[in-house]
Amino acid sequence: MKQKILFGFIAGFFATLMFHQITLAELWHLRFAPFAPFQMRPTWPFGVPAMLSLSFWGGIWGIIFVLIHRNFPGGGRYWLAAFLFGAIVPTLVALLIVVPLKGGAIGAGWQWRVWVTAFLVNGTWGAGTALIYSFLPGKR
Repeated sequence: MKQKILFGFIAGFFATLMFHQITLAELWHLRFAPFAPFQMRPTWPFGVPAMLSLSFWGGIWGIIFVLIHRNFPGGGRYWLAAFLFGAIVPTLVALLIVVPLKGGAIGAGWQWRVWVTAFLVNGTWGAGTALIYSFLPGKR
């Protein structure tokens, strides 16, 4: 179980850097995303660079992912479920809980570009977490 948790954290952490942020970079490049990728500004309350904080929380979500992913359907639907897990669950938590806790408007002011961006970057994070996790030893 310890190895599963560790590997879930590793998969989620690196999926943030490799999938989440690269998808955000593409959306930013297309002038769709309302915020830029790879932010290094210090975050509240500890002054940690935003990218490191985001990757840490990606790792925490990766632990949650590996604890439930066995319930996903098999085959190609597994990857869709991984995408949808990432797209829906972390997005709802971020926009409905985290943003207001940090002083922002609930739902990020219900701006559709924020929601679509969050859905896409978190969805690719979910699929990326599944992919990275599948390459770590002792999974399947």
